[in-house]
Amino acid sequence: MIKENPKPETRNPKLKILVFNVNWLGDVLFSTPAIGLIRKTYPTAFISCAVPPRCQEILQGNPNLDEIIIYDEDGIQRTFLGKLKFTLWLRKNKFNKAFLFHRSFTRALILFLAGITERIGYRSKKRYFLLTEKIVPPKTDIMHRADYYLNIVTSYLKVSELPSFKLDFFISDKDKAGIDKLLTDLDIKKDDFIVALNPGGNWLQKRWPKENFAYLAKRLVENLKAKVIIIGSEKDIPLAGDITALSGVGLINLCGRMNLKQSAALMQKINVVVSGDSGPLHIAYASGVKVVGLYGPTSALITGPYHTDKAGVIQKDVGCVIPCYEDKCTDLCCMKAITVDEVVACVNQIIKSV
Repeated sequence: MIKENPKPETRNPKLKILVFNVNWLGDVLFSTPAIGLIRKTYPTAFISCAVPPRCQEILQGNPNLDEIIIYDEDGIQRTFLGKLKFTLWLRKNKFNKAFLFHRSFTRALILFLAGITERIGYRSKKRYFLLTEKIVPPKTDIMHRADYYLNIVTSYLKVSELPSFKLDFFISDKDKAGIDKLLTDLDIKKDDFIVALNPGGNWLQKRWPKENFAYLAKRLVENLKAKVIIIGSEKDIPLAGDITALSGVGLINLCGRMNLKQSAALMQKINVVVSGDSGPLHIAYASGVKVVGLYGPTSALITGPYHTDKAGVIQKDVGCVIPCYEDKCTDLCCMKAITVDEVVACVNQIIKSV
């Protein structure tokens, strides 16, 4: 029986569960339905989740977790000694059960050497002997990534039907208040039509051309009287500057001025977010915001908006096999095929829906 989440002081110290998570913002967000099912199945367990430093914010404030553990394989856990110390720390903390969402052999070996009794994850030839519960991997080209992680838990629990969980992303009242002040300082009012553009992303091939973002911004400002905000990380500041200059209209550049929680709080004040397939897009619709997702080399079926009716997706068939992981592609025809007219039409449609 699934019970309500109890208060932390009622946790059973003898039942400790570790979730060894994946590496990217969007994927960690996609793992939250699986974490939610683990909590509902084990309401009194002490549940920890190991993630890279860059993904920590995604899980902060999540009531389904009691602890976030940093596993930095690009930093302190990069060396053999660092991994050994991490393994010994896990052994000392006496976890009983571990769900391994990552396909990594090294992480499976760490769990094995840490002496965790039950180790659950997708099987492969290399790490078959390291797992106690070897889940048969589904076809990754037809299953949404959130269901892919959820399938590990449901297969282990022998659940025949996938529950319909949405993504979890929690924002503090402090972050919300900070964004209210920021909007006031920017002279943005509640009745303004606000659009956020997220032009960046870690993978160049998933980016819509900056010239298109600039023309889109110009259309939104001149035709819809929109206040257009450009969001992104500090490294996106030059890109946002180029888009502003090319647009020829007044845009608000907030790149590098907010963390993920603050960005989500801002998005909740926005009418629609336009973005490529990236962490901010997934955070936006997880936060209940209307979005327009621009998809090229990745599949919207696999990493598109999950369990939401507040999203529009544009993806063109240019003859390439999707998903495509050709990171040296310079043609970028899949993203260039998306026109500004199509995005404007999708923005108009999505703001009128729901």
